[in-house]
Amino acid sequence: MANFAVRLVHGPGWDASRPIRSQDGWDEHAAFMDGLVDDGFIILGGPVGEGDPPDETLHAVKAADEDEIRARLAQDPWARAGLLRVGTIEPWALWLDSRPG
Repeated sequence: MANFAVRLVHGPGWDASRPIRSQDGWDEHAAFMDGLVDDGFIILGGPVGEGDPPDETLHAVKAADEDEIRARLAQDPWARAGLLRVGTIEPWALWLDSRPG
């Protein structure tokens, strides 16, 4: 397994006039993302930048490859509804890590 920096950006379904937690399907999206954390797929992540809604999110992800990342994130209710899409995926060597183990 490798680590990746994954940026998610707004899709065509995103309503820029509404805060992030007021977007359609917030509860389903949040539950989906919590599941990815519980599975160890997402190491850490969240919105970056100023404002609400933020322009993008950045996640540290542990996966076999880019295909796995795209396949798993495609299952997000917000991806299916066009609110979020994958912006970039880059390999990330996490040399500094305070997590135990």
